[in-house]
Amino acid sequence: MNRVGLDIGATKVLGVVLDDSGRVIAQVREPSAQGVDGVVATAAKVVDALRDATGASPRGPIGVGVPGLVDVASGSVQHAVNLGLDDQAPLRDLLADRLDHPVVLENDVNAATLGAAEATGARDLALISVGTGLAAGLVLDGVLRRGVHAAAGEIGHVPVDPAGRRCECGQVGCLETIASGSAVARAWPSAVRPPAVALFAAAEAGDTDALAVRDALAGGIAAAVRMLCLAVDVDHVVLGGGVAQLGEPLAEVVRRALRDQARDSAFLSVLGLAERISVVPSDIPVAAVGAALLGRVDR
Repeated sequence: MNRVGLDIGATKVLGVVLDDSGRVIAQVREPSAQGVDGVVATAAKVVDALRDATGASPRGPIGVGVPGLVDVASGSVQHAVNLGLDDQAPLRDLLADRLDHPVVLENDVNAATLGAAEATGARDLALISVGTGLAAGLVLDGVLRRGVHAAAGEIGHVPVDPAGRRCECGQVGCLETIASGSAVARAWPSAVRPPAVALFAAAEAGDTDALAVRDALAGGIAAAVRMLCLAVDVDHVVLGGGVAQLGEPLAEVVRRALRDQARDSAFLSVLGLAERISVVPSDIPVAAVGAALLGRVDR
């Protein structure tokens, strides 16, 4: 078997096998289980199924992307509350023992950023993950940027509205409370999953309330784009995460918001922020692919 990557999320564990060209040749998906034991057991089930599908063992370490604060050096993760991993857990070593194979661990957004960079060929890229929360990953000059405290890209917790909602992080008015899947679910409750699909359909039909909620979402994501581009001036900004399954309609309203924000600023206008926006390729599981690439990354 060639390189193996796992994308461990709150609802599913997705595993892939890549061939030497980076093409996905096998893929297995299983529902997630909670807690350390549940995560390890589900990951093992996925890897066993990939071994059965390919008739071989992984070549190189198995890469694993997981939400939360990941200490790459120790292989531990904490604050992955949607997986029941609130306390620090030595997930890398537990997985390696259960899989009887070396494992490398990475934050899931960082893994997805590596996958997006591979898919686009970009060496200078930010991925904005618009899911339940809001976070970004950075590849700068071909190198993944984690930050000294593994907090690079945590733009969802930058306060932007002093009169806004209290965020899960304890601050008030964080960008995540405006531009995220959970923000959409609060502002536009729907049985459709994700609710952003229902929101965009209603906006397209001309519902004025839906238009206001959609435009607030787009303005918040545009603010995240502007923040990243002004901080590190990346060449490409890719929208990912559950809300980005909307595809080009989401990208277009974000581009429109960026153009509106730049209309009265010659400085912003010359930066061409709207032209840097794209959406993660819908046919590539970038988080799992990026996890599979971890073994070849200079860590």
